[in-house]
Amino acid sequence: MRGVHRRKASSAKGIDFPKLGVDIKVTSVRQPQSSCPFKSARQKVYGLGYSLLVFVYEKKDDRKSRTATLNIKHVILVDSDRTADYQTTTGILKILDNAGNADDLVAFMSERFLPLDEIQAQELASEILRNRPPVGCLTMSNALQWRLQYSRVIEVAGKMDGVSRIA
Repeated sequence: MRGVHRRKASSAKGIDFPKLGVDIKVTSVRQPQSSCPFKSARQKVYGLGYSLLVFVYEKKDDRKSRTATLNIKHVILVDSDRTADYQTTTGILKILDNAGNADDLVAFMSERFLPLDEIQAQELASEILRNRPPVGCLTMSNALQWRLQYSRVIEVAGKMDGVSRIA
């Protein structure tokens, strides 16, 4: 990516292409993950609110020449509606498919340790009952910022609507 000048990296500053609704993530194939600013627990259910362009690289160091080679292994575009947490969305959909109600959803969110108080959990449960979420493909770990993991993204790219293998 010679000639491309990026601002200093700071996940707190927002997304890379706000007008396009796309953020770029660059990650190693050995441990495909990155951080992402935390806004609300709703992101685990309905996604980040923007798409991701994920570059997955393999790095080989040459200690003798003190150089490194980066090989881009995957370039994947994840549509915004697929940027939710896989386990959370599939669990919610199972509850909905089993005629679950708001209490079932609140209990599930509590068991998953979603960062919500009781009122927020009730509000999110009501929204879920009105607006069924699509299956997400990320793994999002709870923290002060989300820890996004991309193994599933790499696995389903080109096989799941909204997750496209570009290269």
